[in-house]
Amino acid sequence: MKVAVVGASGAVGQEFLQVLEERNFPLNELVLFGSARSAGKEYTFKGKKLTVKELQHNDDFKDIDIALTSAGASISKEYAETITKHGAIMVDNSSAFRYDDDIPLVVPEVNAEDTKNRPRNIIANPNCSTIQMVVALKPIEELSHIKSIHVATYQAASGAGASGLYELEEQLQQAAKGEKPEVEAFQHQLVMNLIPHIDKFQENNYTKEEMKMFWETQKIMHTDALVSTTCVRVPVMRAHSEAIWVETEEPLEVADVVKAFENAEGLTVIDNPAKNEYPMPLFVAGKDDVYVGRIRKDLAKPNGITFWCVGDQIKKGAALNAVQIAEYLIKEGEV
Repeated sequence: MKVAVVGASGAVGQEFLQVLEERNFPLNELVLFGSARSAGKEYTFKGKKLTVKELQHNDDFKDIDIALTSAGASISKEYAETITKHGAIMVDNSSAFRYDDDIPLVVPEVNAEDTKNRPRNIIANPNCSTIQMVVALKPIEELSHIKSIHVATYQAASGAGASGLYELEEQLQQAAKGEKPEVEAFQHQLVMNLIPHIDKFQENNYTKEEMKMFWETQKIMHTDALVSTTCVRVPVMRAHSEAIWVETEEPLEVADVVKAFENAEGLTVIDNPAKNEYPMPLFVAGKDDVYVGRIRKDLAKPNGITFWCVGDQIKKGAALNAVQIAEYLIKEGEV
């Protein structure tokens, strides 16, 4: 098995290397690609030094089985044919192909079999906020069809990339010194603040990030459920949190939902209000699973359930999900 990582120097690219090593992914050779600026950089994988090659329109992907790409939508669109023309399967972490009808959008715990219908040999990794939500929604959907979903997200600074993380760190130091925090990566000061604005506003006054969760949830879950979202940037380093309300066709008992969560793949339940135990980003950062807690009846809807959901958006929300897709392809003999 020969695997490529495209965008190796980025935050997700680095996470790819860590996840592949942690999971002892069955590969014989790993090849790293990046921009001209990144070419020549060295990274260690399983004790060996690997040098980043410049991504070019050539035959470098001729012997590649799986390419894990996270170099931005424009790069993915430009190089998709170069990457796949010799038969490599491209698992793309950008937004380039998520809404194309002939590109499967996959979260393995939810719709792994969609990977088998890939006419362009491209599989799209969903938005990080959508990934953790649908992992939690799947066991509820299996109990009763979900009619509607309301969600408020509390998204970490690192969701905006390295620049977002750096800016929050800088603002923390500036605020501690009594200086006015400098703003560049976000629309407003993030330290000691919340910003209800992620991505560009659309004509309906929802942001693109909010609309992603609508479109992607329907595509991944093959559902007609309606999704209404407010996405908020919060001064947290890593791991996104979500407050989720779902309305199902049939009323559900909380105990049945908890049991379904506990039996679901990729979910961990922490729900003990008496001991102040519930998921928090500080403790979920770096973890593989999506964590759920605060599970209770929705007082505003007879058929409603509400819960709290936290996941590491760089790990499960990006790199791990893509690697799990690759693992499924291998297990099913698709590679």
